[in-house]
Amino acid sequence: MFSFTLLLQGIWILAADAGHHWTYEGQHGQDHWEASYPECGSNAQSPINIWTDSVVFDPDLAVLKLVGYEQPVATPLELHNNGHTVQLSLPPTLYLEGLPRKYVAAQLHLHWGQKGSTGGSEHQINSEATAAELHIVHYDCDSYNSLSEAAQSPQGLAVLGILIEVGDTENPVYEHILSHLHEIRHKDQKTLVPSFNMRGLLPLQLWQFFRYNGSLTTPPCYQSVLWTVFSQRAQISRAQLEKLQETLFSTEEGLSSELLAQNYRVPQQLNQRTVFASFIQEESLYTTGEMLSLGVGILVGCLCLLLAIYLIARKIRKKRMGNRKSVVFTSARTTET
Repeated sequence: MFSFTLLLQGIWILAADAGHHWTYEGQHGQDHWEASYPECGSNAQSPINIWTDSVVFDPDLAVLKLVGYEQPVATPLELHNNGHTVQLSLPPTLYLEGLPRKYVAAQLHLHWGQKGSTGGSEHQINSEATAAELHIVHYDCDSYNSLSEAAQSPQGLAVLGILIEVGDTENPVYEHILSHLHEIRHKDQKTLVPSFNMRGLLPLQLWQFFRYNGSLTTPPCYQSVLWTVFSQRAQISRAQLEKLQETLFSTEEGLSSELLAQNYRVPQQLNQRTVFASFIQEESLYTTGEMLSLGVGILVGCLCLLLAIYLIARKIRKKRMGNRKSVVFTSARTTET
């Protein structure tokens, strides 16, 4: 129980403002974070834009094993609106295998865009953002006693990044979180959520991912994160995305209500870092624009070919009709003679 209390305190330390007020936009926005949090201006920041033609395939990257994710625990989980995001505390029975050390789960949270937007993820792949992004935060429990201690040490944290796109059907696993948002509409409000099978929050193909060294995407921006960003995406319905975009406020109850939205950091410079991939990228011979042009060209070519065939067939038919008339005419003259 004492260790779990330390864990919750560590979660709060990461989420707190540490005496400084910060936002995503305006005079305290991400362009000014460096003034209060110097590490936000360092050279190994997150998120990043992952260019798939520049990643390095690493066959030694082990597939992550999610231990405890499929087994709900008896105690409910705390869901918290901290004014910057919605955050769900996770029990220490969840941990990762397949990394250099054992990383135990601490919390998960979401990032999303403004109302009506389908671009709210922090990481991008080939400059393409998705509707939202889920981060599941773990810390190295072999080397450190708490999340706050690990957060200030190289590779002290391991974060899973799951890109979320809009699908045709409701995602019942994400609904375990989204259905409680109305209970924590204002900053600092909390509620309890029954534990559930969290494996469904992640994509099916865990073996396809990108790996790089980076940072927290919010102040204090510690460069202590071993990032795993999955290639395959999770899906939620459009109604679920709207619920995420329109339910929460970044202000306390009783104050003027400011919608909690567009809470994502823009991609940071990669600098000298290398992004590794656990799988070989399928190379395309053409860009998207070239593929579109090629498709239009093929379509126009097919139409022209069909038109040419039609005109030739029509010409042949007219010629045959003319020959028939000539034979009939000749036969008629022979009969009269």
